[in-house]
Amino acid sequence: MQPDLLNLHALHHFRTRSPLTHCMTNDVVQTFTANVLLALGASPAMVIEAEEAEQFSAIADALLINVGTLTAPRAQAMRRAIESAVAAGKPWTLDPVAVGALTYRTRFCQQILALKPAAIRGNASEILALAGMSAGGRGVDTTDTAASALPAAQALARQTNAIVAVTGEVDYVTDGLRTQTLTGGDLLMTRVVGTGCALSAVVAGQLFTAGRPAG
Repeated sequence: MQPDLLNLHALHHFRTRSPLTHCMTNDVVQTFTANVLLALGASPAMVIEAEEAEQFSAIADALLINVGTLTAPRAQAMRRAIESAVAAGKPWTLDPVAVGALTYRTRFCQQILALKPAAIRGNASEILALAGMSAGGRGVDTTDTAASALPAAQALARQTNAIVAVTGEVDYVTDGLRTQTLTGGDLLMTRVVGTGCALSAVVAGQLFTAGRPAG
């Protein structure tokens, strides 16, 4: 099947299954993320209270953990939600926003890697830092190219058994052995808040429709 037909088939499948996607994402991008998921045919939900998040993660089809506006209570809620999702066999995706640039979130993300995300999506600096190969970028902005982070993405994928996507003008998606290159990005996307965060939510939902198991 040709790439364009594969993409159309994947989009049709996504819309048909309309994954209930639990987004524990940052406060800046919640509305934008929800609208992107709705536009693609998914059903977004943003449940962040610890007790409710734990319960809802077992109900939802997929979970996104985005640490953009991380706090100690939210970190606790995220951990409980992840554990619940894993116990229910639901895939979860990590978006390690600004990892490497800030100590608390870096430590938290390194800890929850033990809970086996099905996918990790980040920019080059975030993936390099999460793999332990760099100190990180300037806050949420990358100071590295996606191509330079590919070896780190491949190593991180092998370490965690997750699919790792390092995104930029060109995206690289790898399981540690195979790598897919995707073009179509634009530098102007860095001038719009939340494009990467919304993409992580789409990745989370797509994992459910693709049938990739958690862990």
